[in-house]
Amino acid sequence: MPRTETSPAARSNAKRMRKTLTDAELKLWNELRAHRLMGLGFRRQLPIAGYIVDFACPEHKIIVEVDGTQHGESAYDVRRDAVLSSCGWTVLRFWNDDVLKDIDNVCLHIVRTVGEGALI
Repeated sequence: MPRTETSPAARSNAKRMRKTLTDAELKLWNELRAHRLMGLGFRRQLPIAGYIVDFACPEHKIIVEVDGTQHGESAYDVRRDAVLSSCGWTVLRFWNDDVLKDIDNVCLHIVRTVGEGALI
């Protein structure tokens, strides 16, 4: 069973990470914060199951990750996504470049995914 508790170290690390967003993370956060995207409530750098995720919508159990090239073909990310999925979360991954150059389609994909979950 995946860990569900959040250690003080994880909370501290998440707090530090909130202050050092990448350009792509900041651009997406500006679309997600304060319920700007279709009224969805997102949190950033949220500890879940022993990992810190970039963005999460707890109400719909959607995680949004913004990845740079270091994530290409990452076995760690595959394991991480499997753990998060086993906890009931849907993980969406977008490349930094997609967020920076096509934010509208990134947001559309997020909204469609939430809508698909509402149909289940």
